[in-house]
Amino acid sequence: MLDKLLPTHLDNTYRGYKLALWLFALVAALRVAQSLVVIFNGRSTAMTADGIPLDTYAPEAAQTIVALFTLSGLYRLILSLLCVLVLVRYRSATPFMFVVLLLNYLGSQLILRLVPIVRVGTPPASVVNLVFLALTVVGLALSLPRRGRLQARE
Repeated sequence: MLDKLLPTHLDNTYRGYKLALWLFALVAALRVAQSLVVIFNGRSTAMTADGIPLDTYAPEAAQTIVALFTLSGLYRLILSLLCVLVLVRYRSATPFMFVVLLLNYLGSQLILRLVPIVRVGTPPASVVNLVFLALTVVGLALSLPRRGRLQARE
């Protein structure tokens, strides 16, 4: 199983289903767009998309929350640009990057269970993130090398 996730050579040889590449491109593009919106419009995004009641905090606390939120957008952008690099140049690493995205999501959900963010209602970002999760899981399953293609290479 590890051979399917970690290619022996990083190259542009892709052995999974083409639909997975389209899903990977969609996830990467949407994550880049999402990151840029957070970086350039962090306060509004934190309040509307994530339901964080910034107006209820002291101005200094709200500014700190926005700064941390914007930094998380930068980290997301860097990870998303790595996805774009894999899509363009190192397609054999596509299953691995799907796993990285999945672990990133699951890890963030675990952290938010341990240290929850105070929110108002159910934020729209929760639904968007569940769609990203579904696309990532389906993309991972489709990106794994098909049995015949993996054996033909060895």
